[in-house]
Amino acid sequence: MANELRGRKVAFLVTDGVEQVELTEPWKAVGEAGAERHLVSLEAGTIQGVNNDTEKGDTFPVDRLVKDVSADDYDALVLPGGVANPDALRMDNDAVRFVKEFFVAGKPVGAICHGRWTIVEADMVRGRTLTSWSSLQTDIRNAGGQWVDKEVQVDNGLVTSRNPNDLPAFCQKIVEEFSEGRHEVQAQMASADAATGIA
Repeated sequence: MANELRGRKVAFLVTDGVEQVELTEPWKAVGEAGAERHLVSLEAGTIQGVNNDTEKGDTFPVDRLVKDVSADDYDALVLPGGVANPDALRMDNDAVRFVKEFFVAGKPVGAICHGRWTIVEADMVRGRTLTSWSSLQTDIRNAGGQWVDKEVQVDNGLVTSRNPNDLPAFCQKIVEEFSEGRHEVQAQMASADAATGIA
């Protein structure tokens, strides 16, 4: 995975309470594949990582504020999990807008564990098959998606996994999907939702 993502820019949308390994392992994977990486968050400074949702981990410097960026600035998006992290992101209008833009543009997105919450809030799971932490399956079904129990699920540029145990498969697949670039079917699905007033 030395050069697959050379010349690509990948955004990691996170805030305090991100499950640390779900940030650091994908960050490492796309970096080793040659991508430029930006940590995008709600506020300037640093964000607090956690281990097992409760124990404080390391802090990570914020590169960009979500209010100042758009999907036009990036080729792909990663949404790590943890409970507090996506719960805060889905309450922020700029974060939800940023996520939705990737789907409308047909750009690939990787989400692991609870990272799916922000996609649900953006109303971009309708008609898609995805996996997540098991407690999110009702949220996904209620939002019009189909939930499956698999270590990694790929649906037209959307890569999803369940938990940190799935990280090896998740990291491999996001590099593959990110290297493929724009996914026309994903853009068509998002545009259809918007046209019907769903999204």
